[in-house]
Amino acid sequence: MPDPVVLFTADLRLTDHPPLRAALEGAGAVVPLFVRDRAVEAAGFATPNRRAYLDGCLADLDAELRERGGRLVVRSGDLVEEVCRVVTEADAGEVHMAAGHTAFAARREQSLRSALEGLGRRLVVHDAVTVAVPPGLVTPASSDHFAVFTPYFRHWAQVRLRPVVPAPRRVPVPDGPEGEQVTAGDVTGDVSPALPPGGERAARRQMTGYWRSGLDGYDTAHDDLAADATSRLSAALHFGTLSPVELVHRAREHGGPGADAFVRQLAWRDFHRQVLAARPECAHADYRGKDDRWRTERTAGADIDAWREGRTGYPVVDAGMRQLREEGWMHNRARLLTASFLTKTLYVDWRIGAAHFLRWLVDGDVANNQLNWQWMAGTGTDSRPNRVLNPVTQGRKYDPEGAYVTRWVPELGGLPPRLVHEPWKLPDTERAALGYPAPVVDLSSGLARFRRARGKQP
Repeated sequence: MPDPVVLFTADLRLTDHPPLRAALEGAGAVVPLFVRDRAVEAAGFATPNRRAYLDGCLADLDAELRERGGRLVVRSGDLVEEVCRVVTEADAGEVHMAAGHTAFAARREQSLRSALEGLGRRLVVHDAVTVAVPPGLVTPASSDHFAVFTPYFRHWAQVRLRPVVPAPRRVPVPDGPEGEQVTAGDVTGDVSPALPPGGERAARRQMTGYWRSGLDGYDTAHDDLAADATSRLSAALHFGTLSPVELVHRAREHGGPGADAFVRQLAWRDFHRQVLAARPECAHADYRGKDDRWRTERTAGADIDAWREGRTGYPVVDAGMRQLREEGWMHNRARLLTASFLTKTLYVDWRIGAAHFLRWLVDGDVANNQLNWQWMAGTGTDSRPNRVLNPVTQGRKYDPEGAYVTRWVPELGGLPPRLVHEPWKLPDTERAALGYPAPVVDLSSGLARFRRARGKQP
């Protein structure tokens, strides 16, 4: 049998990799392939942060393959053309890959299938590689997807997951197809200074450390901004250096309220994917439109710039936005707060915020990002679309001593905790001396504007 090709996409690992395992069965060798897809760059998703993290993932995957007698073939260009070229060079009979769940992934998969069939080759697509429970596996009786998380989670939790597939000991690769050399750290552009390292080995170290010291307290500490008690595994999940199936299995085996809460977050990830798979237009259009008359760059340019730059005058909002720039990541509670402030207080179109997050987030993921933004904007799956997160009360609740704020907004470091979240209560001269801006909007007027725009009285 001709040696098959394994096309890596958002599954840059060797542990729990069903396409690789299936390709190795009965084959003398395989061709591990990754294509830097020109269409991804054209769509604007290959941002500096994600390119830098991706290079780390590819370099690590290549190193792991070489330890097993293989290597990673990396090409750049049109994905379908490059895969067909490698298939021809290797005289491969089939290509194995993980299923994708966006409209872009579906179109690309269909194009690749048609092109391979034209060459007399076969495409084999594997489910439950980048998700724990694939979209469409659980559905309500009256629809093709769940629009509310709680009933989805009840069904999701009852699915029997496939077993975890161990990493292969050997991955022989035939002579022939050559690729580009990948070196971590070569990306030019505006890359976040504190970007984490990419790759399966770094991700597994992070997972192991969190399992030992953080998982048990996840249920009570995950919203604590200063404690930084979340797993920080979102980028590893986005690039597939960790398997969601393995994480669910391991968390359930670990047990306890913290592990249960962690599994619930993995279910949210799958929930958003099944929504987007059923309603792909939600990547750019309201899931539940409410005839909002959003402010835009033209009508709110100065406010939007202040939000992006972390100088709104609301400390917890500014702290989150500055963390985003510095780390390419933001605490989940801060994501909710900054999104609520932009959409509910400043009444700015959620798409503007979603685009900025995708520009900087290493874990920038269309399903999670766009649908979480819609959830906060009141146009998505939230059953309480008019909820507003007050940055002052939220700051006091989740950062009571102001440690998170002063970590990222150091100009407020000398203030007592009672003033950290309300520096405008200082005399004007004292606040000005700190170099911190006055609030861009009064909270009550922002809420009033939001309600009027929705046709309600303030």
